[in-house]
Formats: sequence, structure tokens, C-alpha cells
Amino acid sequence: NYTNEFKQQMVDLYNKSSKSIVELSGEYGLPKSTLHKWIKIFSLIKGSDENISLTDYKALQKQNQELKIENEILKKATAIFTKGR
Repeated sequence: NYTNEFKQQMVDLYNKSSKSIVELSGEYGLPKSTLHKWIKIFSLIKGSDENISLTDYKALQKQNQELKIENEILKKATAIFTKGR
């Protein structure tokens, strides 16, 4: 098991250096698939105001979808309750 700090350091090293996943894998003795997964999870997505991780971005997408569904339910309920008035 590796700490999140170490994982982030490896991702930062990959993003800021010219080393490939294969080179980093050999240098640090890590499986290429593990490094690839860390890069996918810990790399930042550049937004207009701030940068967020892919994990946070996906969580926000899920939350947004849930809120859209809840909003539609509330609209339908409002229409039903105001129809009788």
C-alpha cells in the first residue's frame, strides 16, 4: 500500500518531467498499470477557476445528475398539486 502523498508525487513527477510511464515504472519498481491508474485518478482537470481531480469531477457529475432528477420530480409534484386549485 502506498500513501496518497506518494501517489500524488509520482503523478506530479510524470506530469512535470519528460519521463514516460514505462521509465517511471522501471525506476521505481511499480507496475505500469498502477502508475496509469494513479495518473488517471490524481491528475488535475484544469477548470476556468480552479483545478480538481478526476475523482472529484466524477463525484460532482453524479451529484449534478441526482439533483437534476430531484428537480424534475419536484416540478411534476408542483404541477400535480397546483392543478387542483
